[in-house]
Amino acid sequence: MVSSSVSAPPLPATRLWTRNFGLFFTARIVSMLGDTMMPVALAVAMISLGYGVSGIGYALGAWMGSFALFIVFGGVIADRFHPLPQMIGADAVRCVAQGSLAVYLWLGQPTLWFVIGGSVLGGIATAMFQPGTSSLVPQVSTDPTQANGVLRVSQGMATMAGPALAGVLVAATSTAWVFVIDAATFAISGVCLLALRLPRFAPDRSQSTLTNLREGWDEFRSRSWLWAVILIWWVLGVFVWGPLTPLGAASIIAEHGKAAFGYAEGAFGAGCVLGGLVAIRIRPVRPLLGGGFAMFLFPMMPLAAALVPALPLLMLGYAISGVGWAFWGVQWSTTVQTQIPEDRLNRVTAYEVGGSILAIPLGQVLSGPASSLVGVRPLLLAGAAISLGCALALVVVRPVRGLVRRDAGPSRDTGASPSACEDGGS
Repeated sequence: MVSSSVSAPPLPATRLWTRNFGLFFTARIVSMLGDTMMPVALAVAMISLGYGVSGIGYALGAWMGSFALFIVFGGVIADRFHPLPQMIGADAVRCVAQGSLAVYLWLGQPTLWFVIGGSVLGGIATAMFQPGTSSLVPQVSTDPTQANGVLRVSQGMATMAGPALAGVLVAATSTAWVFVIDAATFAISGVCLLALRLPRFAPDRSQSTLTNLREGWDEFRSRSWLWAVILIWWVLGVFVWGPLTPLGAASIIAEHGKAAFGYAEGAFGAGCVLGGLVAIRIRPVRPLLGGGFAMFLFPMMPLAAALVPALPLLMLGYAISGVGWAFWGVQWSTTVQTQIPEDRLNRVTAYEVGGSILAIPLGQVLSGPASSLVGVRPLLLAGAAISLGCALALVVVRPVRGLVRRDAGPSRDTGASPSACEDGGS
């Protein structure tokens, strides 16, 4: 057997920073900077407006739920036409939605239903945007692993800077300014995407939307490593990732103040930078097994949020968690992009993303009532224990741990023969 710690031979050097990759990189990172500011601003706004943990959960759950429900259709539309115009349109919608919320915050107190409605609109737009973030990577770069590593590092830097900046802004000015900046990032992202020069796209429009959905589902279910990870992510989403932001915000803000939550999220981003750098250098032959081992670091985040130690220790726990999260993310993204045929990648990515996050809004919505019954700290401690169990599942489930990198030799234990993987098993 090949150990996950053994790396495949290095690939020939390729030029990463082409014009297309530079524009795509700018679009993703600028947008990510605004996105990472938004949860901090939204959490502080909900608490300041008197909506509490439940308000945070409802607003975030509305965004995530609408995103998860519509992303499958986003993938089908992207494969049927082209993801690029779809992404540009989504950026325009999100720019208007965030700008409208900023104006409402300046003019008066937004109702909870207005915030939830804006979250739903933003979630639908992001569902139209997200499939292209994966499928465009092979089109703007000849080395997806290197590109994903660079993107993950840079996204980690945005995750580090965004929440910290949001924490400073909400403490010094108002949450409205955070939403203004978020709206501006979507405008910049749309302009960069508009300037991309990609090869001519010739989609097959001979089949119906229902047929495209079925083919995407066949591609998804034919790979046992893919749906096994999604099932594990369902547990993580309901019990850990979904409740983590509302509960973590309430716990940290109560103990250390508004800005501290932003600093903790920024430390998580710093850990993501380190994890992404490690992922660029270390390329496990069995990427999901290597990523699964890295996920044993993730429970430090809910544990730190539960114990709420001194601010430096709190930030250290979040940073350690970010290292594991980013390393896993690079392995997972590259695996999906290299194992799925390009002409079906948008649809499979939609099922993958939709499936993996569909449980998160459920966890977010339930976080408020559950915290009233059980308490914030016990729920966060339970989340730390459950996330350890999910990491263990990633390294013991055979199709997940046995999958071999596409450029490292024939894939094994994928739940389908090599030809079935190429043909979608249909």
